[in-house]
Amino acid sequence: MSDQAIQSILIVGGGTAGWISAAVLSRFLDPARCTITLIESEEIGTIGVGEATVPLMQHLNGLLGIDEREFVKATQGSFKLGIEFRDWGTIGNTHFHGFGDYGDAIEGIAPHHHWLKLRGQGDTTPIDDYSLPYAMARRGRFAPPSPDPASQQHFYRYAFHFDALLYARFLRNYAEKRGVRRIEGRVVDARLDGESGRIAAVVTQDGQSHAADLFVDCSGFRGLLIEEALGTGYEDWRHWLPCDSAVVAPSTLAGPPTPHTVSTAREAGWQWRIPLQHRMGNGYVYSSRFTDDARARELFTANVEGELLADPRVLRFTTGRRRKFWNGNCVAIGLAGGFMEPLESTSIQLIQTGIARLIEYFPDRNWDPRIAEEYNRVTTSEFERIRDFLILHYCLTRRDDAPLWDYCRTMEVPDTLRHKIEMFRATGRVPLLSEESYQEPSWVAIFAGNGFLPDRYDPLVDRLDPERLRAGLAHRRQQLVRAAEAMPPHEIFIRHCCQAEAA
Repeated sequence: MSDQAIQSILIVGGGTAGWISAAVLSRFLDPARCTITLIESEEIGTIGVGEATVPLMQHLNGLLGIDEREFVKATQGSFKLGIEFRDWGTIGNTHFHGFGDYGDAIEGIAPHHHWLKLRGQGDTTPIDDYSLPYAMARRGRFAPPSPDPASQQHFYRYAFHFDALLYARFLRNYAEKRGVRRIEGRVVDARLDGESGRIAAVVTQDGQSHAADLFVDCSGFRGLLIEEALGTGYEDWRHWLPCDSAVVAPSTLAGPPTPHTVSTAREAGWQWRIPLQHRMGNGYVYSSRFTDDARARELFTANVEGELLADPRVLRFTTGRRRKFWNGNCVAIGLAGGFMEPLESTSIQLIQTGIARLIEYFPDRNWDPRIAEEYNRVTTSEFERIRDFLILHYCLTRRDDAPLWDYCRTMEVPDTLRHKIEMFRATGRVPLLSEESYQEPSWVAIFAGNGFLPDRYDPLVDRLDPERLRAGLAHRRQQLVRAAEAMPPHEIFIRHCCQAEAA
């Protein structure tokens, strides 16, 4: 081992970010060569109102060697095929962003161009009808993808809903078995090295000092190390993503858990519904510029399904990111690095990619600044691409019934997003940049779902005979329906394969 190798890592904060970080680091680092310690306080706790994820979660489970069904059991989880959006764009509008595409290219052209042609000829079939995840979600069905590439059930992905408190406990058990040491305590201060300006140690409430080579800040919105100790700075995105508050509470299940998340637009934001096996996770994300807490609580409570299991809590946040995610010998993961509202369930994705990127660019004690600069460049690009995708959900609105939607409809958007919108309007294509999390079918789902259609479709579509095209697409829709109806109901699949113990 090099004399300059990192020999000790200290993670400040537990929860989802802290324990994912601990689990991944323990998976790749030899505990005999590098100690990993996590400090957390039971007093602080975790925001445990139900988490929703994206398909990247499957890769994390595979990376850690976690059995998927055991994970779902342990976290009271359910499966997620995508998000159903209600009342976005216009009141009464419903559309679906599924974890899949709209089928194979036809004569080399993406299927949404063929759908656009038929729509121009009077066909009113929603584009969602070409999505297998939508066909499954609409019918409440779920089964893992078929391993047969020729099967209609092969080409889709899925993610999970789970209880965040149980997930942190599950990962803690995984990490501690692999040598991670947990310290109970509240970090109250950080001591900097007078010469380098890097963090030398943190101090807990009991006066104990804890030193390390590398610090991972998982302290949440506070950013105890990255901001309070190092003064990194924060880039505020509330002029694009104006929601800055949320009222949250769990409720009883009003029926079997659905295999998708629901996002319903409200007068000053939107409300989520995340179904778990033992309860429903609920939250109303809103802008304090356009409503107050009392009205938010009232609207939230009136629209919760089932009976509330706790008093609603109000959370505050500022959408945006740290100006650096890696500063000195500190890397911010999770909410400590930045936050974009949970509209597309990207928080855990950014935890995963952030800690995976740290493994990829793992430093030594020489602290070559070029490594941190590259980490920051790539992470910044990833954040900005997700930011643009989230803004798209708001800026396409045609709602004029409330001040928030008036603001979103008329606001200036980032140049990178404006370019995507204008290119889609002109060509029906979505130009993708580096570090894109969402590929063209996802962008098409939001554009088309909100009624924003391009000025033309790809002219090469006209090579195909219209009647043959119409018959082929009708056959594709029928295949998707048959594939979905051949699957078991979501709750039956859970009951047979990954039913949790009684809560």
